[in-house]
Amino acid sequence: MKPLFKPYYVNRFIGILLILLLLKLLWFVLQSVWLSETGVDHQKQNSLKPLYYRIKVAEDKILSPKPKPDRAETIRDIRLLAVYRDLHNVVVTVQYRGKTQVLGKGEAVNGYVLEDAGNDYALFSKNGKDYKLILYSPKKSASSSSITPVVSKSALEDHPENSEIIEAGGRHIIQKDLLTHYTTHIDEVYKNIGIQDYKKGNKLEGFKVTFVKRGSPFAKLGLRRGDILKTVNGQALTSYSAVFDIYKQLDDISNITLTVQRGNKEMELEYEID
Repeated sequence: MKPLFKPYYVNRFIGILLILLLLKLLWFVLQSVWLSETGVDHQKQNSLKPLYYRIKVAEDKILSPKPKPDRAETIRDIRLLAVYRDLHNVVVTVQYRGKTQVLGKGEAVNGYVLEDAGNDYALFSKNGKDYKLILYSPKKSASSSSITPVVSKSALEDHPENSEIIEAGGRHIIQKDLLTHYTTHIDEVYKNIGIQDYKKGNKLEGFKVTFVKRGSPFAKLGLRRGDILKTVNGQALTSYSAVFDIYKQLDDISNITLTVQRGNKEMELEYEID
């Protein structure tokens, strides 16, 4: 029988396998003895366990600033500017939120009802509580001037009551300086004429004249005791605020029509400002 492989080729193949085996053994010895543990192919085992952190991922929310609560308003938000008081009337002038108002007894500003007043204070009530408001007195700054104005003798002798009030054809002509004097010296008005509220029930419907000083400018204007002042230039006198509105316009008007109830009749008194 003829062999499949020649002995020459078999021996040569076995020789090549032996050479490869020797090279493998040699590489194993060199790797074990000569290569450092920090070699490129070595990976040192780490005995430390990796740390893990739990991170809570929340939705990004933009926190809007909390609105500041509105400051509660108090009686100190009201400024008492002027006080008038007699046997029949209590009238004060106050300033609230930059606006000036005239209040009579029983009228209110910001819910504070005027109950009474003294020489330099006013008494208010609100929600069953009583409040006392002192007359406002502006503080003088340290840099303010201390110079006292000098009034001439001729100015002191020039009394507005001597100003002429001319009556012609049922009309009265009032000199401007007389009107200006009384609008800037309210206390002198009440020395010459007395006025009190005229109400029907609790509703103010005008102002009643309680006295007129004889020979005063108000007597020359044709006003009498018992007259009820109803309107001025068509504006009803149903509140102190209405009176104050007219008062502020006096410098800009050239005539005044005053509706008066005298007894059971209503009449109109007309005045011109010269």
